[in-house]
Order: sequence, then C-alpha cells, then structure tokens
Amino acid sequence: MSPVTLSAAISCNWRTPKRSSKPINLIVSRLNVWLLRRKNASFAVGHMALAYLLGKPSAKILKVNLNIPLILVISLIPDIDILFGIRELHRGPTHSIIAALIVFIPVFAIYRRKAVPYFLALASHSLIGDFFIAGYTGIMLFWPLSSNFYGNFWFIISIWNPINIILEWTLFAISTIFMFKTRDLFLFFQNKRSNLLLAIPIITVLLPTFVSYPLQVPILLIPLHLFYLVLFSVSVLIVILRIFKRQKSINKSLP
Repeated sequence: MSPVTLSAAISCNWRTPKRSSKPINLIVSRLNVWLLRRKNASFAVGHMALAYLLGKPSAKILKVNLNIPLILVISLIPDIDILFGIRELHRGPTHSIIAALIVFIPVFAIYRRKAVPYFLALASHSLIGDFFIAGYTGIMLFWPLSSNFYGNFWFIISIWNPINIILEWTLFAISTIFMFKTRDLFLFFQNKRSNLLLAIPIITVLLPTFVSYPLQVPILLIPLHLFYLVLFSVSVLIVILRIFKRQKSINKSLP
C-alpha cells in the first residue's frame, strides 16, 4: 500500500456510513414506540369487570338503577391519555383521584346518591387496578396537589405478569357469572339506546387490540377481549338495525 493510500485510509472516518441512516433510525424509532406501548399498555377487561363488581352491589344498596354500558365506559376514562397519544404521561393527571372528585362534584350535586356507583367505577381504575398493577411507574394519584407517583412498589406486578393475568381472568369470570345470575348479561341483547355507548370501548380499546401487530395483550387474555368485542358489537348492531328498520317503516308510511 502506497503512503498516499495509507494516509487516506487512516484519515477516513470508518464509523460514518456513506449511505443515509434514515431507514435504521426509522426501525429504531418504531421499536421504541412499540416498547413504550408495551410498557404502558392497559387491559380493559379487568377495569370493566371491577367497575361492574363495585357498581352493581352499590347500586342495589342505594336502590338506584344502574346503566351497565355507562358504568363500563366510565371505568376506562382514566386511560384517555393513551387515546390522545400522551403515552409519556400515562397514569398521570387523568389517573388522579383528586381530579376524579373535582369532575364528579357537579354530578353529585345533580344526581346525588345515583352518582355513587359511577364514581366507584371511575375511582376503581386508579385506586385498585392501576395502583397495584402499575409496574415500576406508579400513578399520579394526588395530582394537582402532588406530582409524585404512588403505587404498589413493594411487590412489583406488571400488567404482563402471570399474577395479573390470573387476576384479570378471575375478575372476568366472577363478573360474567354475576351478570348472568342478575340477568344483566341479557340487557346487551335488548334494543336500548344506551347500548350504543359500547361503541366507545370497541373503537378505542378492543378493536385496536386485535389490529395492532404485535398484539398488545398476552395470548392468554385474547379470549377475554374477544368475548367483550363480540358481545359489545352484537349489542351495538342490534340497536343500529332497529333504528334503520324503524326509519324504513316511517319512510314507507309517508305519502
């Protein structure tokens, strides 16, 4: 090798690729997004089951009628930060029990004891579900009074932990059996306008679970999500078809 060639080789920066590194950066970026989603994923099954198990007995004690679709939707509201793409702040202000109390002040003022089951459904998301199954992150439980994160830090249980999967199955089984015995399960097959609320968890939680790749839930939890997806979809379709059928009959009766 000539001195000129050797000098050129030494002065060359072999760590700098001549081709664009954009494809590599894109792959890394996609991987980081997936890891963040996996870390901050939220399983709706446990939240909805827990909300029903708290809401139904409290409604019976207070002698108030319970809107099942509404209480299921309310139990998922704290995860609205994921819906708006604020994953870095997941389990932040939207999971605050103080914020929940503030939001429910006018609700309590208007509906009084009728609002209690729905508040329990909302509070259970943070105080029970995410408090104990928040992994290493915790939740911003007392925002805006405090920006600290609180949680079950003495015995870490991530949402992908087998213990959490067992808990999700247990809550699902108990709530489903309870719904069957109280005949609340059959309300999903009735022509009730309130069942249209179930389109919210279908679009925001259940469908994205199955259309994303890789799947955002463990394989063992897929049957639970599939059950709710089918049940809610049938319930919504029943109402929509009845609306179309009624509108069609009205149009026929017009001169």
